[in-house]
Order: sequence, then structure tokens, then C-alpha cells
Amino acid sequence: MTQLARVDLVGVGLNATDTVIPLPEYPVRGSKMEYSNSSVLPGGQTASTVVACQTWGLSTRYVGKLGDDHAACLHREAFDKAGVEARLITVSGGVSPQSLILVDGGGERTIMCRRDESMALRPQELKREWIVNARVLHVDGHETEAATQAATWAHDAGIPVTADLDEIYPGVEDLLVNIDYMIGSKDFACRLMKDANLESALKRMHASYNCKLSAATLGENGVLAWDGKKFYRSAAFRVPVVDTTGAGDMFRAGFIYGLLKEWPLERQLDFSCAAAALNCMAAGARGGIKTVEAVEELMKTVSRYGSVIEMPLMDRAAR
Repeated sequence: MTQLARVDLVGVGLNATDTVIPLPEYPVRGSKMEYSNSSVLPGGQTASTVVACQTWGLSTRYVGKLGDDHAACLHREAFDKAGVEARLITVSGGVSPQSLILVDGGGERTIMCRRDESMALRPQELKREWIVNARVLHVDGHETEAATQAATWAHDAGIPVTADLDEIYPGVEDLLVNIDYMIGSKDFACRLMKDANLESALKRMHASYNCKLSAATLGENGVLAWDGKKFYRSAAFRVPVVDTTGAGDMFRAGFIYGLLKEWPLERQLDFSCAAAALNCMAAGARGGIKTVEAVEELMKTVSRYGSVIEMPLMDRAAR
């Protein structure tokens, strides 16, 4: 039997087919609104992160689940085009995950998801060799049991685990104990630790789950991260925003890229913020994936929003 090739990154988690509808403003309840166009694009948290890392020159593997519909064909083509090694479990007659995304005039997105229960990745569908033949594992936690199985295998094999969590899924505590780099949405740590103070919540999460880094992405306020000794803050870049879809996925991709390049944490966070900003300048979860050189050029030439140091700002974000 041929041994599975070792890759830089393996991602286990969500894919989605996004129907993106730009609108001048978000609809008022009970109103009618016309729209001029829509785009059907590949997306999904982990799938988009993996594609970005592959585009930047890393070798990648994606593990996920699809139906046998047109949406599945769209994803397979996207993985093939990017060069991602895709380990896909196919459900005969299944409807692949889909998202309807409304993007207002300011670029802010509102997402409505549709997921068939048969599309949930199960632990028994994973193969250990897919996970441990990698330098980093990335999970999003939606399919929590499968993510926990993958993270356990990786953790036991000494492989760093990064995570993108925005919801407190049932059983997420079992996943968290196997995560090394926890990067949550702006209020995840506060809800998890039941603490309205973001700095305190990140410290407590770091101590409770023994991770190497606990962090929160804060949109225009950048990112706040705690490594067990000090806080690191990186402000967001000020760019013309077309669509914020996928900004968080690109941030995680940037972090993973910097991690594998062994950059200092400050540079990792700056690069991640720049990758997220670049993606916001185009439509769709992957519309702004450019070269590493393009990300670094943005870092050199684009100004930033104000500092995220002030505690009242962080408390407001937490609440």
C-alpha cells in the first residue's frame, strides 16, 4: 500500500456553496427589495482556509462531506483547480451544505445556512492517516465529534491544532482540550467563560484548556491574543470593504501560514489581519485570495484603524 504523502496542513470541517446577494442596505422587516445580481461561489470555514493556504504555496488536504449534487461538483472543481488533496465523503442523494448570504452596502454580510443532517461528518468516517500525515491540523468545530476525534489524533501525535470557533457546540469542551491555537469570534471566549471582560475571558480560557494561544478576532478592531504571558494586539487594515464573507477564514489561513513559517507572533497576527482585509475587497468567501506578495504589499502601504488597546472598547465587543 502506498503511504499517504505528508502535507503542511490538513483541514477537517465545513464547506458550503454560497449564494451571495449584494444589496444597497439590509431589508427592513416586512419590506420588499429588488436585487440586481447574485453569485454562486464555493465557501465554508475550513474549506476556504485550506484553499487560501494552498494558494500561498503550502501543501494541503481537506477532509469533508458532500452530496452528489451540482454544489458538490463546484467544490470538487475548486479543490482540483487550487491543487488541494480532497478526501471527500459523498452521500448519495444528499444535499451539499448551502448558504444564502446578504451583503449590505457597507459590505457587512448576513448568513443563512442550510445543512442536511446526513451531511454531518462523523468520527467513524475519518481515517487516522489523513490527520497525522500533516504538520498542522485545522478544525472549525461545527461537526464537533469528528473535529474532536481528529484533534485527539493530532494532539497525541504532537501535531499542532488550530481552531476557528464561533459557537458553543455541545461537547466543545472535549475539543478545546486538544487545541493549541484557539482563535474565536469576538464574543466566543466571553460566552464560553461567562465573563463579559474579553481580556479576562481569554486568560481564563487559556488556563482552563491549556492552549498555547487564545485569541479573539474583532472585525475593524483587529485581533487580541494572549499567549500565557502577555497580550498581543494587531489593528485591522483600513480598506474599501465589498464583502466581509470569509474574512475570518482568511485570518486563520494567514495565522497558519505564519505558524508554519515560524514567524514571530506579532508578524503572524499582522499578516493575518492583512489577508482578511484583502479578502474583504472582493465578493465571496474566497474572492480576495491573492498572493503572499500581495498581502505583504497591503501591510506596507495601507493604514490601519485605531488601536484596540482601550479596555472599554473590548468590553463593548464582549457584550
